[in-house]
Amino acid sequence: MPLTLKEMRSEVSPMLRIAAPIVLGELGWVTMNVVDIIMVGHLPDSATAIAAVGFGSNLYIAVTIFGIGLLLGLDTLVAQSFGRNDVDDCHHTLLSGLYFTLAFTPVLVAVIWFGWPLIANSGYDPILIHVTWEYLKALLWSTAPLFLFIALRRYLQAMNIVTPVMFALMSANVMNAFGNWVFVYGHLGVRAMGAPGSGWSTCVSRIYMCIFLFVVAVRADHEHGIRMVQSFAHRGFMPDVARIIKIARLGLPAALQLTLEVGVFVAATTLIAKLGAVQLAGNQVALVTVTTTYMVPLGVSSAAAVRVGQAFGRHDLAAARRAGWMAITLGTCFMFCSAIVLWTIPQWIARIFTPDAETIAASIPLLAVAAVFQIFDGIQVVSTGALRGIGDTHSAMFASLGAYWVIGLPVGSWLCFSRGMGATGLWVGLCIGLIIVGSGLLLTWHRKMMIENE
Repeated sequence: MPLTLKEMRSEVSPMLRIAAPIVLGELGWVTMNVVDIIMVGHLPDSATAIAAVGFGSNLYIAVTIFGIGLLLGLDTLVAQSFGRNDVDDCHHTLLSGLYFTLAFTPVLVAVIWFGWPLIANSGYDPILIHVTWEYLKALLWSTAPLFLFIALRRYLQAMNIVTPVMFALMSANVMNAFGNWVFVYGHLGVRAMGAPGSGWSTCVSRIYMCIFLFVVAVRADHEHGIRMVQSFAHRGFMPDVARIIKIARLGLPAALQLTLEVGVFVAATTLIAKLGAVQLAGNQVALVTVTTTYMVPLGVSSAAAVRVGQAFGRHDLAAARRAGWMAITLGTCFMFCSAIVLWTIPQWIARIFTPDAETIAASIPLLAVAAVFQIFDGIQVVSTGALRGIGDTHSAMFASLGAYWVIGLPVGSWLCFSRGMGATGLWVGLCIGLIIVGSGLLLTWHRKMMIENE
C-alpha cells in the first residue's frame, strides 16, 4: 500500500540525498546530446544536420543500450553487498563487471559496423545517410570508454558515492560544448567537420569521464579501509566466471527491457525518416526534449534501486517498501509538472533547438502527445528501478515487449501510414504503450510488496 505521511517524512530525506546528485548526473548525460543538437542545428542545412545526428545517435543507442542494461546487474549485487557491509564483495563484483564489459563491447561494435549496410540500403536520402555514417564512425570509438564508465558508475552509486558521478557528467558537458565548437565549426587549427565533428567531441568527453571515475573509485576505497587493488589481489585477478554469469542473469532481462523500450522509439524514428528530413528533425527535437524530462525519474529510479537493494540486502522489507513508494511518488510528481510545461509552451521549447520554422511546426504536435504520457513514463521507469532493487528484472522486460512491440508500435504505424497522421500517429501509438507499461509495473510493485510482507 502507499506510504503514510509519517513514512514519507522518514524516507524523503535519505532518498533525496542519493537521488539529487544522480538526477543531476542524468541531466548532465542527456545535456550532451542536447548540446550536440543545438550546435549542429545552427549549421547552414540545419534540418539535415539535426536529422543526421539524431538518426545516428538513436541507432547507436539502440545497440549500446543493451550493454548498458547488462551492467544494471551491478546495481543489485553491489547494493545488497554494501547493505551487508561486505565492501570486499563489492570490489569482487566490480572486477567481474569490468571483465564482462571487455567481453561484450567488441560484439556490440561489430553489430553496428556490419549492420549499417542494412540501414544505408533502405531507401533513405543519400546525403542523410552519408552524414549519419560519418557521425556514427566517430561514436564507435567511444564505446569501450562508455561501458567502462557505466560499470564504474553503477558500482559507485550502489555504495552511495554519487557526487563524483554528477561532477564527471557535468564537467564532461563543458568539454563537449567546447569540442563541438572546435570540431563542428573548425577552430584552433582543426578543420570544420560539420555534424560528424559532434561525434568526435562526444568521443573525447566519454574518454575523460571513464578516466575520471576510475580515479574516483580507487581514491574512494581509502574511506572504507579496503583498497580496491588489494581486494582484487586477495581474490585473484582471474575472471570469476560464476560471478560474471550472475551479473549477466540479472542484467540480461534489464538489457532486454531497455532495448525494447529504447528500441521502439528508434524503430519509430526509422519509420519517420521515410517521411523526410523535416519530419525527422521535428521528431528529434521532441525526442531530445522528452529524453531530458525522462532523466529525472531515471535518476530517481537508480536511487530506488540502491535504497531498495540495500534494505533488501539487510532483510529490512519495511524499509525497502518505503524506499520504493517514495521514489515512485517523487518521479510521478516531477513528470506531472513536466507534462504541464510541454503542453503549454511547446513552441518555446522547439525554438531552443532550431530557428527553422518547418522543424518547429513538425515538433509541436509530438510535444503535445508527450505531455499526455509523461506521468506514465515516470511511473514505469521508477517502478522498474524499485523492482530491480529486489532482484526482479523480468517484469519490466515482459511489460515492455507486450505494450510497446505488440500494441504500441503496430498501432502507431497504422495511424502514421494508413490513417495519414504521420509522425504524430506513431507517437500516439507509443503513448498507448507507455500508459500500459506504467500502469502494469505500478501494479506489479504493489503486489510484490504485499507478497513480501506476508
